Amino acid sequence: MLTGLRNLLLAVAAGAGLNLAFPDTGWWYLAPVSIAVLWWALERAGAWGGFLLGWAYGTAFMLTQVWWANVAVGLIPWIALSVAEGLAWALVGAAWAHVRRSNILEAHRWAETVTFAAIWVAAEQLRSMVPFGGFPWGRVGYAFVDAPVARLAWAGGVPLVSFAVVLAGALLGLAWESARLRRGVTAALAPVLAIVVLGAGYLIPLDNQAQDGTMRVGAVQGNVPDLGLEAFSQARLVTENHLAGTLEMAEATADNPVDLVVWPENAADLDPRVDDETLAAVEEAQAATGAPLLLGTVDYTPVDGRYNTMLLFGGSGAILDTYSKQRPAPFAEYVPLRSIARQVAPVVDNVTDMLAGTGAAVMQVPIASLDRTVTIATPICFEVAYDSIVREAVAKGAELLIVPTNNASFGHTAESTQQLQMTRMRAIETGRWAIQISTVGVSAVVDPSGRIVDDTELFTADQLVERVGLRSELTPAVRLGWFIGWGMVIVPTVIVLLAIRRRIGERYDW
Repeated sequence: MLTGLRNLLLAVAAGAGLNLAFPDTGWWYLAPVSIAVLWWALERAGAWGGFLLGWAYGTAFMLTQVWWANVAVGLIPWIALSVAEGLAWALVGAAWAHVRRSNILEAHRWAETVTFAAIWVAAEQLRSMVPFGGFPWGRVGYAFVDAPVARLAWAGGVPLVSFAVVLAGALLGLAWESARLRRGVTAALAPVLAIVVLGAGYLIPLDNQAQDGTMRVGAVQGNVPDLGLEAFSQARLVTENHLAGTLEMAEATADNPVDLVVWPENAADLDPRVDDETLAAVEEAQAATGAPLLLGTVDYTPVDGRYNTMLLFGGSGAILDTYSKQRPAPFAEYVPLRSIARQVAPVVDNVTDMLAGTGAAVMQVPIASLDRTVTIATPICFEVAYDSIVREAVAKGAELLIVPTNNASFGHTAESTQQLQMTRMRAIETGRWAIQISTVGVSAVVDPSGRIVDDTELFTADQLVERVGLRSELTPAVRLGWFIGWGMVIVPTVIVLLAIRRRIGERYDW
């Protein structure tokens, strides 16, 4: 009884501690320690015990990781999201208990650490897909963008980075376990291997050089007051602020004009295609810089919902291209199971369901200084967390990543900096320059090594003007990402099923 309580407390503490690896703390080196503690807590757990310990670990982590959900939508939705997402770690705990108790790897202790890491990543991949399209927030690899291991994203994307991090944590857990059992060689060697794994990224050289020319991009952060969800009631103000910021930037860059101006998601909530006042502001901004203007709006023309849309404007209000968000956020931009959700959070009745757009997240932008059209990727807000959306855009020719977002409803939480880490990881993974532009911050320009070239503060009006390189080479992560992602699901699933089959066979002496 006391051992079970101790392990439960360890799991909760370790889960909460994992969040310290993420912004705004950013102590990434604590993640392997957290994982090692979970390994220890699961050491003698059966399948149901592993399920409960994993659930406690995952729930404690998500409660701290997505605290911004409490700020944005309230206590009950925040807790419900955290508890539901915690089930992914419950599956890790149960699956790992089956593998260890089956003794399928009894003669291969080192392989246990690899298998544990593979099971963890499989759970990350699954919760990135289901339910309701998945929720990839909090994948452990995202925390390591400032560590050498982040370079592995170039080769295998976020799944490979997560795998390496969890493997390092499992090796630390194995070292502690071996020390208690007086297995001196393993106890001494395992931490060394953990350090080697985390340093493996040094073997991958990252190339920041432009391959297809350069262009100057001006990104405008217009800002609105910090009013939480009430920020959405400031449609006129947010557009006015982005116009003012663009006029200020146009004056500052008159001698060295920009090639493209970017406004964030929701910068023109009143669709300039149907609202004359907004269209006038857009035309004034575009005329001031003489460059195409990319901006976010909401399209209410469908009778059964709305679209979260990016519009590309040329001269005289001409629309050159559009993209609508493919993966609306469940319970935020649309409400599945509305009749049930209403009982938990009546605020859902204020949500007009957002429809899913179609087509890759790419737009064709004419760049006069290059005398050609440049393909850019435009994953909107949370879409940057989804491997397939960014990977598909780059595979279809995107030479630059632009991530428009609106963080106004999350206050001064770590939501925006967590999202920036995802954008930085995508830059490494795809070998592209990336620009995250928010209504209120944090906005940033990132080079292909994930380094922040310039950034802004939260809830300030600011502009970023940088010359970015255009690149067309496809990284291994983009070429092989589909196979890597599914491989990380299929292989550990087969191992777990073999372990379960063996346990069932032993129980019934088949």
